[in-house]
Amino acid sequence: MSPPYKRKDMKENEKKNIETPPVTEKIDEELCQEVLEKYSQEEVMRKGSGWYTKVISILALMMAVFHVYTSGFGLLETMRQRPIHLMFVMVLVFLMYPGSKKQENRGPSVIDVALSVLALVATGYVVLGYRSFLERSGISNQTDIVMAILLSVLILEATRRCVAKELSIISIIFLLYGYFGYLMPGVFRIRGGSIARLVNHIYMIPEGIFGTCLGTSANYIVLFVIFGAFLEKSGLGSLIQDIAIGLTGRYAGGPAKVAVLSSALFGTVSGSAAANVVTTGAFTIPLMKRIGYEPEFAAAVEACSSTGGQIVPPVMGTAAFLMADYIGMPYKYIMLAAILPCILYYFSIFVAVHLRAKRKGLRGLEKSECPDVKKALKERGHLILPFVLVIYMICAGYSAVHSGFWGIVSTVAVAQLRKTTRMSFRDIIDALISGAKRSISVAVACACVGFIVGIVSLTGVGNVLGNYILILAGGKLLPTCFLAMLLSILLGMGLPCTGVYIVMATIVAPALVRLNVPIVAAHLFCFYFGIMASITPPVAIAAYAGAGIAQCNPAKAGWISFRIAIPSLMIPYVFVYNSSILLVTGMGVMETVTTLVSATCGIVLMCIAFERYASRYCDKLAAWKAVCVGVGGFMMIVPGILTDILGIAIAAVMIVPTVWVNRRKELASE
Repeated sequence: MSPPYKRKDMKENEKKNIETPPVTEKIDEELCQEVLEKYSQEEVMRKGSGWYTKVISILALMMAVFHVYTSGFGLLETMRQRPIHLMFVMVLVFLMYPGSKKQENRGPSVIDVALSVLALVATGYVVLGYRSFLERSGISNQTDIVMAILLSVLILEATRRCVAKELSIISIIFLLYGYFGYLMPGVFRIRGGSIARLVNHIYMIPEGIFGTCLGTSANYIVLFVIFGAFLEKSGLGSLIQDIAIGLTGRYAGGPAKVAVLSSALFGTVSGSAAANVVTTGAFTIPLMKRIGYEPEFAAAVEACSSTGGQIVPPVMGTAAFLMADYIGMPYKYIMLAAILPCILYYFSIFVAVHLRAKRKGLRGLEKSECPDVKKALKERGHLILPFVLVIYMICAGYSAVHSGFWGIVSTVAVAQLRKTTRMSFRDIIDALISGAKRSISVAVACACVGFIVGIVSLTGVGNVLGNYILILAGGKLLPTCFLAMLLSILLGMGLPCTGVYIVMATIVAPALVRLNVPIVAAHLFCFYFGIMASITPPVAIAAYAGAGIAQCNPAKAGWISFRIAIPSLMIPYVFVYNSSILLVTGMGVMETVTTLVSATCGIVLMCIAFERYASRYCDKLAAWKAVCVGVGGFMMIVPGILTDILGIAIAAVMIVPTVWVNRRKELASE
């Protein structure tokens, strides 16, 4: 029974919610596409139809078939697989992406076609001449230099078109440093540079353009993006939505909880925060607004939920595959390490929306509005089997390449089991084309980041920058982590999360390892904050996309998303200081459980502090009490028995007396 001072407000909210007409349709698709193009550079493609659309489809299909075939029947040599992958990508970029907004409604110009042909020549030269590279032991001739310069310029232009101009600028700065670095003062001075030296390292060996980053894209990322396209085409997306609504829709603040669950599940398929916001937010944001959530809060919830999808195993963000290659660890261990941080992240978002719903007296959806989970699983539950198969194969020790291949094959096979999910030949072709197109921007980013990685390995500047970070932090772990977090967020304002991770992995992660942080914890820390940049002002892309769907103030939505995410921003500090929750560092079970329970309680207390609500008997915490509860929550997140005891004691002193007094008031009024 609610206390008298709260019951009236709750009844008024409930009455308002009931009287609100139901919303059964998604936001207009044109608005969704407009929002997606505004906040996601990779979605700004040419519009209209013409000869080029058929050419693009044919090339994308050839690219997808090539990668699916080689993943199933054997990858080619490194300096053939990667250049062929880049060949398809570069040709498609200049046909699909306009050079400026004025060209969005036009087909490819003569210049665009010429750039595609030049890209074909520059990459084809590597495919045909890689054996000559080996015979000459990396000694470049004049043709090599011309082709290397040509391909480099084309990659930078492609990055500007479909990824971010900021990444192109940073890459140019590193390339200039590789050539003019001998003019730099002090520790930044390097051996005299030359064009031939740069070409040998960047172009002719698998260190720069054709290095690990592009290799990961060519071997893993494109395959799992195609796998995701097949899952969506089979109807798994609608199954996820039905399950999410059926499980959480009827509870307090149900649509917000639907957003949390569905976005987490969708994130394993899409891997893009902005795309996830638009896909799931088109449905969940109107429902959240309908039951009484403020538009900005609805946008923020969807943004936080969608962003976290990139840390949900088994198909995490594209940078996770890069992480496995960087640290030389099988991908299954990366998945295992991410499980508990992922659970803690979504638990914090779930608690935040639950407390907000309880404080405002918001109801859930009506029973008639929620799908029957059992019926949905009976009709389409078999679509989960390919997902399960991929997880099993990865955990059983099969390579991610073979796991992705059999995931695609099994999706087609399993979908045929029921008429409602059966995929036609046209559906299979469309899934292949869609998957290839989606992988283009990631591949271009990986190729461009290859400049940075190549220059770092050539000059050793990464160690120099890492040393300066350690000096600036006084050699202490906490300041180093804080600086790393700020740098990740700063880079995330202009770079995609893949680019952020690669830069951080080459500069900051080694510095953390030198402070005795386990290598998987150091890299996961960089990966985590590279993703969080999407919901961190002043450039909170995911929140701005949500605001576009909710038709509200983007800046306010960005700050609310940051506030919601603050408890989850503490999670990386937990596994840096106590890596037991990563499950792969050899820590004992008891230590893992203790750390997990402590972090969970700390997250709950921080959420209570931000909402100033603990229960119906403690619904209006004074500001100073909320601050104290937040401090107590922070102390519990910090590993250590003493901090845990102090944290829970502080929170109890702030909350328990309020609950006791209000409970007595309610009993007295009965």
